[in-house]
Parts: sequence; C-alpha cells; structure tokens
Amino acid sequence: MLRMRLRAAESAKERFAQAIAFTALLAGTAALASPGGPGVGLTSARGPAAEAVQDLDLRGSIFPAAQATQLVWDGADVDGDGQPDFANPTGQETRGHDAYGYGEYGARRDGGSRRHEGVDFVADAGQTVVAPISGYVTKIGFAYAGDDDLRFVEITNPALRYAARVFYINPSVAVGDTVAVGRAIGKVYSLQGKYPGGMTDHVHLELMDKGRRIDATEVLVARHEPLTEVAVAD
Repeated sequence: MLRMRLRAAESAKERFAQAIAFTALLAGTAALASPGGPGVGLTSARGPAAEAVQDLDLRGSIFPAAQATQLVWDGADVDGDGQPDFANPTGQETRGHDAYGYGEYGARRDGGSRRHEGVDFVADAGQTVVAPISGYVTKIGFAYAGDDDLRFVEITNPALRYAARVFYINPSVAVGDTVAVGRAIGKVYSLQGKYPGGMTDHVHLELMDKGRRIDATEVLVARHEPLTEVAVAD
C-alpha cells in the first residue's frame, strides 16, 4: 500500500512537471507568433496556442494572494468585568527608529544618560487622541518649559490605582472632567517644529501602576486580524 501511494505521488509530480513544460512550450510558441517578435517571415496572427497561454494562469493556485490585515490593539481587563481597561491613544503602531532614536519603553536618551519613560505611538498631526484609561482629568500641563503648544493630559483612576499622561496634544477636556477609556480627549499636535530633521509625529504615553511607571505594551497588545470588506451602497 505504501509503495502504491509513493507511485501515485510520483505520478502527480510528473504530471505537474509536464504541465509546466507544456506551458513553457506554449509561451515560446506564442512569443514567436506575436507581432514584432524576433525572426523573419513569422505570422502575426494569434493562434490557439497563444490564446491557451493567455487563459492559462497557474499563479493563483501555486502562490495564493496574501490576506490583507489590519492592526488591532487589545487592552487588558484588570478589574475582571469583561471590558478592556486600556486603549491605544492613537490606534497606530509604536514609533520605530528615526533621527531621534526609538520610541519604545526604556530606550536610550541623551547618549544613555537616561531612559525613555513612556511608549510612543505613531500619530497623524490633527488626528483625534483617545483616553488610554478611564478616570478623572487631574492635570493639564506643558511638556516643555517655555513652550505653550506641546501639552499633556493626566488622567487618574483611583479605583484601579492607575494614572496616565498623554503628551503632545491639544486638549479638548478640562481638569475635573470624567473621561471613559477610548473617548476623545484632544487632537495630535505636530512635533515637526520642535524636532525638525526626522522625528516621527507621535503621542507619548506614560502609564503608572500604583505610582510606578510601567511599559504600556504590557497592558496593550498588538495583533493583526483579516481586513473585512465593507459593502458600499450605490
């Protein structure tokens, strides 16, 4: 029985090889028969072979098309109510390397004299920024002394004992406001004026757990899911 299966497999391989060889032969014939092809006195009429080559396409079966995907961020559920307690403030990927370094937590800054205390999420200037946690707006401050444009919003959740600071935004909330995770808190402010020469526009997120800074990607996990097509009415 095993020998019969092996012979069957070999026969299938032989048939596939023959099909590839036949396709190559047809392609050569079609090239010779095409107008402007090399040679003297060759007909320019399309024949059955050329039409067969045009209709024959094995790429779809041998190399299936890649599935389009979209980036999705899942927030951890720390209170056990079945709902995420964290959200990516921009919904985009983390900032990779650019002219000013990396955007990951703990990345080197100032030649290694200090470490990056947050996670940078890529952003488009002017896009909406959402609250990374639920809570109260406890502070709106300036990212840099003497720069009134680049501000941050601080949100505190006393029940979960988490706090978050979201930098480089134009706030749409005020101190004392209650915000829900995933709800709008402002717009992205471009960093190109402050950091010319290649810094990626981003939102800097600092997350604290009971007063201790943590890596936001510990509670925000990225994954890719198939992109679903949305039907558009005529």
